[in-house]
Amino acid sequence: MPLSQIVVRSSSTIPKAALATRRANPNTIFDLPLFSQNFGGVSTPFVLKVQTSGFTLYPYCILVFSSGKISEKPTSISLTEVGVTFFQQTFLNAYDFIVIGAGSSGSVVANRLTEMSDSKVLLLEAGGDETIISDIPGVVHHLQRTNIDWSYKTVPQTGSCLAFKDNRCIWPRGKVLGGTSVLNYMVYARGNKQDYDQWEADGNPGWSYKDVLPYFIKSEDNRNPYIAANKQYHGTGGYLTVEEPTYKTPLLAAFIQAGVEMGYENVDCNAAQQTGFMVAQATGRRGTRCSTAKAFLRPIRKRHNLYISMRSLVHKIIIDSSTKQATAVRFEKGGQIYEVRANKEIIVSAGTVNSPQLLMLSGIGPKDHLNSLGIPLMADLPVGDNLQDHIALGGMVFTINKPFGVVEARYYSLSSLLNYTMHGTGPLASLGGTEGVAWVKTKYAPPGDWPDIQYHFVSATPASESGLFFRYNTNMKDNVWDNYYKPIINTDMWQLIPTLLRPKSRGTIRLASNDPYAVPVIDPKYFSNNEDLDVLIEGTKIALALGKTEAFQLLGTKFYDKIFPGCESHTPWTDAYWGCFIRHYSSAIYHMTGTCKMGPSTDATAVVDPQLRVHGIKGLRVVDCSIMPNVVSGNTNVPAIMIGEKASDMIKAEWLRRKTDEELLRNSNAIDVDREEM
Repeated sequence: MPLSQIVVRSSSTIPKAALATRRANPNTIFDLPLFSQNFGGVSTPFVLKVQTSGFTLYPYCILVFSSGKISEKPTSISLTEVGVTFFQQTFLNAYDFIVIGAGSSGSVVANRLTEMSDSKVLLLEAGGDETIISDIPGVVHHLQRTNIDWSYKTVPQTGSCLAFKDNRCIWPRGKVLGGTSVLNYMVYARGNKQDYDQWEADGNPGWSYKDVLPYFIKSEDNRNPYIAANKQYHGTGGYLTVEEPTYKTPLLAAFIQAGVEMGYENVDCNAAQQTGFMVAQATGRRGTRCSTAKAFLRPIRKRHNLYISMRSLVHKIIIDSSTKQATAVRFEKGGQIYEVRANKEIIVSAGTVNSPQLLMLSGIGPKDHLNSLGIPLMADLPVGDNLQDHIALGGMVFTINKPFGVVEARYYSLSSLLNYTMHGTGPLASLGGTEGVAWVKTKYAPPGDWPDIQYHFVSATPASESGLFFRYNTNMKDNVWDNYYKPIINTDMWQLIPTLLRPKSRGTIRLASNDPYAVPVIDPKYFSNNEDLDVLIEGTKIALALGKTEAFQLLGTKFYDKIFPGCESHTPWTDAYWGCFIRHYSSAIYHMTGTCKMGPSTDATAVVDPQLRVHGIKGLRVVDCSIMPNVVSGNTNVPAIMIGEKASDMIKAEWLRRKTDEELLRNSNAIDVDREEM
């Protein structure tokens, strides 16, 4: 089927008035749409970097990248611990709370629990501190497969990841203070209202949208006045800075206008309506990354009751076999083994891969699996099951005849360097090229505002930087790169990444052995349910239709129609071809969830209850994206922060109640003693 015959119909009326000025002057650069007007008050990252990194060190690091003189892989970048005085080298015998993992959820929990000034909190992180480079949004692709990344891979897949070496997809996970919020593309998205309402309907009271919305607002410091003015859905003054990227290309306006042509609205997708197109909101601060370490840990570094230990790999949670009480944590730091007790609770916030790994190492997991590895069983629970991820097609590339793309010559130029260091803008301030996001409905979507496809709009492609880091990061097969991307190196292009929001396929995390240093066995089983493939195929058709809109045609947009290697036997542009393309170029969006599923005790597939307490084990909770019963319809970093906020309130409320009960009991006993003495 020729591309020209592919049509996607929309039930909405396509507004035409908005295109009048474009037709009158087709060479006009698009005005930026709604939510894109906040250019005032943008200060530079320059002063910040002078304070934290030294005047010469920061520009030098950028120059190393921009000059192309890297002699080693990015792992040669050393970690820094600039000006930090709160990292532990010695330990107390016991703490009130021990939080395992300083990522998107764990950093929040450590912050909020230390608001109780009488509680000592130990935060253990397997990785080191953030790097100077990780602060720069535009070099996010330099961070994967470095020493701040666990650098996981899936097991070889049979129906996906076929364009990558050994048919294995790469799974970046943050091994660093701040976790994957240090490695991600910084998109601020919350998911859909119905996601959370479904959680509650499945037996998790307190997790409906109306219940979780206050926690999204609590964290947020939204610096876009057009969005922040909507107080019903947004907050200001929270720890997490949210703003639009300071750098935008004219392609972004075309993307928004193309959506309008297709019948979609330009909306704030984190407010009343998700379906629509918007300029990406980011977890950024004046052109730099705002990780959860920067947002939630740096401001509280002087709290006397906060103890942080980096490069501390937890081996096991110690559980009393008779009482089923989690009592202590065993971990390694600097070649030495430590064991510290928790007086109140242990909170596991190690993420969707490492949280189930640690639970299983501690005897909590599928009975047969643990028995096979010689691990004493503490609780027979489906830990590591229910693995979900947003899978996408990574190769929908469109050429243009305007110099608007983010190509290597513009990205790593002296001008780009100066724009960023002096003004906090330019390509280095972009979200790795991501400029816009959209949520759309295919014919398979349920009624109402519950889209089943998300688009990430990127003003760059894997060929934009000659593939130096892209090939390494994704582990793409050499013949695929040479045949598909090499011919378009440094061409002005844009990319649309259709992403499946609610997959029905389920995978697993399992232990390779009882060795805590062994890499977990990750099997996502992408497209094991064929319905996932059907939805994503429809997502590609809508993407093609977007490229044909007048907004994009004014830029000379053409779909890059080279046949993808491995799919030559299929008739181009048929469903069979797109299915082949997707199975080959299965792009993980790194939104892994679900492996310690939340649910009531009557749910045989659940690991934790709605209070996030591990079923059958006292004093132990899991607080991260692994507790999601179903993955949310959007990027997962911000929901992880929300989970940390809500869990912290639940923990504090429980211990306040216990404290009150103890005081009442003491008072009651004192009254009884007085009566006896009388």
